[in-house]
Amino acid sequence: MPKLKTNSGSKKRFVLTGSGKVKRQHAFHSHILTKKTTKQKRNLCYSGVVAKPDEKRVKKLILS
Repeated sequence: MPKLKTNSGSKKRFVLTGSGKVKRQHAFHSHILTKKTTKQKRNLCYSGVVAKPDEKRVKKLILS
């Protein structure tokens, strides 16, 4: 059976933390920022953690 390739798109978007969680960036922070409030833009710049139901699927893409 051939080796499975890591998904290139997910490799660029997600990072595994030391505790095994999957870190991600928020969407909607790249353009059309004039209509967004300062608070909204500030909160979008922080990283987040992938939700539990999606974690298994994302890990499969990264670690395969």
